[in-house]
Amino acid sequence: MPAEEIEDSPPRRSRARLQQWVAEFVDLGYLVASNIRIVDQEDSEGRDTGLVVVGLVHAEGSIYLEPAGYDEPIWHLTLSATEHDETMPHHVLASLAAELVVAGNLCTFLQWKSLEWDRQSGHHHRT
Repeated sequence: MPAEEIEDSPPRRSRARLQQWVAEFVDLGYLVASNIRIVDQEDSEGRDTGLVVVGLVHAEGSIYLEPAGYDEPIWHLTLSATEHDETMPHHVLASLAAELVVAGNLCTFLQWKSLEWDRQSGHHHRT
């Protein structure tokens, strides 16, 4: 398979593609308090796979969103652990809960976009 086909074929979700999908998600009007960014990540063969990181505002830590594995359309998220207990007032907990809901919605959106991309990928090079 030529390099350009490999680059555009699933399940590789490049940093640029993930940036586009996250921008689409934000444009849908979600109230995003968190800092969402795409960081460089490569698979075992050095290919750009991207990683979505949601930096929490109302607690220490981040949430990492990525496909469950190579060639997997299902996404999961990892909540980074902190080294100490978090104490906060109830309104900060409510705000943190809202951040978690948005992260869950983003994960669902990325999974949907991945499934859509995977389904359409067979049509890219047909004449």
